[in-house]
Amino acid sequence: MAVGEEAALSAVGEEATLELVVTLHRLLRSLGRAVPGRRVPPTQLIVLALLTQLGPSRIGVLAERIPCSQPTATAAVASLESAGLVRREPDPTDGRAARVVVTEDGVRALNDVAHSEAEALAARLATLPPEDVQCVLDAGALLRRLAEPGD
Repeated sequence: MAVGEEAALSAVGEEATLELVVTLHRLLRSLGRAVPGRRVPPTQLIVLALLTQLGPSRIGVLAERIPCSQPTATAAVASLESAGLVRREPDPTDGRAARVVVTEDGVRALNDVAHSEAEALAARLATLPPEDVQCVLDAGALLRRLAEPGD
C-alpha cells in the first residue's frame, strides 16, 4: 500500500471502509439472487456493460477496466462468446489483434439483468424514508466516480 493510500485509509477508518466493501458486495449478490433465472455471472455482466459503454474493445482493455487479470477476462469473453453474447472481430488498427463486440443478444441479456436488478433495488428502496432514498441515489454518483480506474 502506498503512503498516500495508507494515510487516506487511516483518515477514513479501516473498519468503516471494510464494512462498506462487505456491504456493497452483499447488496450486489443479493440483487443478483433476486433475479430469477439469471444466467450471466457477475464478471461477464461487467464485460457486457463495458462493451456497451466503450464499444468494441481488446481483451487487455477489458481486463484493465474491470479490473481483473487478462486470463480472467479471456475466460469471461470465451464464455460470453460460446453463449452468443459477444463475438470477436479483427482489430482494424492491428490485423494480428482482435476486438470483442457485444451482440444484440448480449445487449438484451444485459438489459434484462439490469432492469430486473433495478426493480429489486427499487422495491427495497421503497421501504426507506424518502430522505434515505435520496441519500442512496446521491451516493450512486459518488460510487460511480470511485469505480472508475485511477489516473
